[in-house]
Amino acid sequence: MKKGVVIWFTSFSGAGKTTICGKLVAVLRKRGEQVEMLDGDLFRMNFSNDIGYSESERFKNIERAVYVAKLLSKNGIVVLASFFTPYQRMRDYCRKELPDYVKVYVKCSLKECIRRDVKGLYSKALKGEIQHFTGISDPFEEPVLPDLILDTEKSQLDENVELVINFLKQHKYTS
Repeated sequence: MKKGVVIWFTSFSGAGKTTICGKLVAVLRKRGEQVEMLDGDLFRMNFSNDIGYSESERFKNIERAVYVAKLLSKNGIVVLASFFTPYQRMRDYCRKELPDYVKVYVKCSLKECIRRDVKGLYSKALKGEIQHFTGISDPFEEPVLPDLILDTEKSQLDENVELVINFLKQHKYTS
């Protein structure tokens, strides 16, 4: 059986995690890979709608996501996990729990994410309507030693997807 991997995308809201993952799913499936995407918003809606956004509650959400990702990857699936994962200790937990874990920092300035604000969340957070919002009223700790950095302010979607594909080939997770 083929070895699975968890590619964990971390960043602010609006940086491009979900967009990159969505395109990667299509590209990898076209190449015949077994791939699944765990999107933070959908995951929360289906598995963690019972918890809030404090640091401890966010950690609980990540623990749940790691468990699902581990089940999928141990069955040879390429898992694309798109979660804020704002604290270094959360990313350290992912690395410890997931045997084949790739930390991808989707780099984008907070200023640019606020400008993009596709969902209108930053606007609400800046008005105080949303509490514990990453980058506004809660911190985002820049990842330490990510395996891959995708800068969505400097690179286009297809370039970032190609960087991930090349990384997977180089590390023999895909052909």
